[in-house]
Amino acid sequence: MESPFKGKTGLKRIWNAFHYSLDGLRAAYKHEDAFRQEVLLAIVLLPIALFSPISGVEKALLIGSVFLVLIVELVNSAVEATVDRISLESHKLAKRAKDIGSAAVLITLLNLALVWGFVFLG
Repeated sequence: MESPFKGKTGLKRIWNAFHYSLDGLRAAYKHEDAFRQEVLLAIVLLPIALFSPISGVEKALLIGSVFLVLIVELVNSAVEATVDRISLESHKLAKRAKDIGSAAVLITLLNLALVWGFVFLG
């Protein structure tokens, strides 16, 4: 069965999608420790990126790597919530899904460190 919200079009759909997105950000911040930690990291790193005497492309790389961490953490949190919704019982496929999501976050954090290292250390 499809969602009853799928039928909305135009500005109403955009307005609803915007509010659903804000709800998602609030839920992630409220319920996900890792997301809160990464938001704190973003609060520290984004001003550094914006006010550093580097090129616009370098700023974009720094800022993009920070936002990528937040994006992947949101997707990982959604996967974990979905797996937990299906069952809280231990299952090898549930563990695999959660571990893969966690690995994706780890890779984006490593990417962030590499990008920032290359930009500031050459």
